Amino acid sequence: MSDRPPFPPFTAETAAQKARMAEDAWNGRDPERVSLAYTPDSVWRNRSEFLSGRAAIVAFLQRKWAHEREYRLIKELWTCGGDRIAVRFAYEWHDAGGQWYRSYGNENWEFDEHGLMRRRIASINDLAIAAADRKFHWPLGRRPDDHPGLSDLGL
Repeated sequence: MSDRPPFPPFTAETAAQKARMAEDAWNGRDPERVSLAYTPDSVWRNRSEFLSGRAAIVAFLQRKWAHEREYRLIKELWTCGGDRIAVRFAYEWHDAGGQWYRSYGNENWEFDEHGLMRRRIASINDLAIAAADRKFHWPLGRRPDDHPGLSDLGL
């Protein structure tokens, strides 16, 4: 198992760094790569779905990104303490029929001593939006450093 700095206990600075690293990985939409940030036995609740382990994470992300097309995500640190981080996030995507959505949520994360996430609890709500109401306008992949964050966008 490889280490994933920064390590707990987290400061506001290292927790924000961890949140940006997660955002970058998820925006890359590579399920195998994303799964390596989690412990082999990581436990998740994502909406009403419960899963455990990297293989389940990979399968989940493959399904997710096959459905949520042109996915673009922004995460923002909410708070941190010890080995835990809470973030809020929003992401935009469209379905196969071309309907755009903005999904909002919160995640609670717990890490092991190697900086791997051992628990992820996500609560998410979807809002149908018009294409003209999209706010995340960067080429697929990593959000550019100069692109506004959630607070800057009024989200």
